[in-house]
Amino acid sequence: MRSMARRGLAIATTLTLLVGSAACGSDEGSGRGPVPGVTDTEIVVGTHMPLTGPASAGYSKIAPATKAYFDYVNANGGVHGRKISYKIMDDGYNPANTQQVVRQLVLQDKVFAILNGLGTPTHTGVLDFLHSNRVPDLFVASGSRSWDQPDRYPATFGFNPDYTVEGKILAHHVKTTLPGKKVCFLGQDDDFGRDSLAGVEKVLGADAVVARQTYVTSNTNVAPQIGAFKAAGCEIVILATVPGFTALSVGTAARLGFSPQWLVSNVGADQPTLARQLGDAAGLLDGMIGVNYLPMQNDTADPWIQLFTRVNSERNGDAPFDGNTVYGMAVGYLFVQVLLAAGPDLTRESLVEAVRKGGYQGPGVAPLRFSATDHSGYGGGRLSRISGGVQSYFGPTYETDEEDGPVNEYSAPPVAPPANGVPTA
Repeated sequence: MRSMARRGLAIATTLTLLVGSAACGSDEGSGRGPVPGVTDTEIVVGTHMPLTGPASAGYSKIAPATKAYFDYVNANGGVHGRKISYKIMDDGYNPANTQQVVRQLVLQDKVFAILNGLGTPTHTGVLDFLHSNRVPDLFVASGSRSWDQPDRYPATFGFNPDYTVEGKILAHHVKTTLPGKKVCFLGQDDDFGRDSLAGVEKVLGADAVVARQTYVTSNTNVAPQIGAFKAAGCEIVILATVPGFTALSVGTAARLGFSPQWLVSNVGADQPTLARQLGDAAGLLDGMIGVNYLPMQNDTADPWIQLFTRVNSERNGDAPFDGNTVYGMAVGYLFVQVLLAAGPDLTRESLVEAVRKGGYQGPGVAPLRFSATDHSGYGGGRLSRISGGVQSYFGPTYETDEEDGPVNEYSAPPVAPPANGVPTA
């Protein structure tokens, strides 16, 4: 079990961090040099995001929402007297571009940390660079299990539930409510798709998936894959897809006269984003089941949605509000919590140690799992269904691991936000 391995790696991880801390001491907070990206009045962090390109649908809204939350916090006094400056770089969801813009952020802009860099294929290519430059790499916007390697990448932490956890939760729904149906799977041709499929097969068994297909973001024709599912008699299709390819899959299926039950990873299941992609055909989304771990964007009674809606109106130009907005602000809230925990004498080491201590609570319906030996982020989610153009939660919240552990119900309720919307130390 991976959990056992993590315990065995705890000492090695701690030693790695201590060595890194000693090595960094000459230029970070030791009195012998400045901390990159930190002054008495400012903290500069950066990110890479697909503001353009094949993954920009929906995702281009995440970083502006995070920045809006930071602007809100700055207007309320900042963090230990410092304001947060967020440098957002467009990489077009192209790994070569990602390497270029991240190098610029680290080597030229001297950012304190990289926050919420988006994408499995894109961020994978900068892991070693960030590690070798001892840059905190927080809350990667992807559910790849690559971010949860505290022995190899002690300063990298995830945020999303990993894709294997998601796959297990979706497959649990199939096993318990749709038994005997023919199940097929379409996934992105990288760790996103592979990790999700691994989760599905852990619950259903490999033989239960009668057809498997992949796609690459550079080819928007998914007719061969969807046609193969129709020929195989698939009744359920599980998608590990970014929003543009969720919409392409649903639209292509309708054109081919194929109407399975769709179950979709959180990253590709936001109804407002998909509806904008499909336009007049948005009704095709009805019945789609997704998995999420943050408040539903249309739940106006939820206090976190009320807070984020207010911030969106005041600091984000009242942009169209959807799950990407909620996600971006949730990331911002957690980062402010971690900065507060790191203390006023801010260093890269104190930031990483603050995440490792864990214990954070926020808008998520599932638990955050940060510790010295677990860098995975959220550990579960809740199912949603689209009906009449409205996306709503149903059933309990679930938590599970990325190995062979059971899918269990999680009953702890989310906490309410602070009265002024800004966390306190």
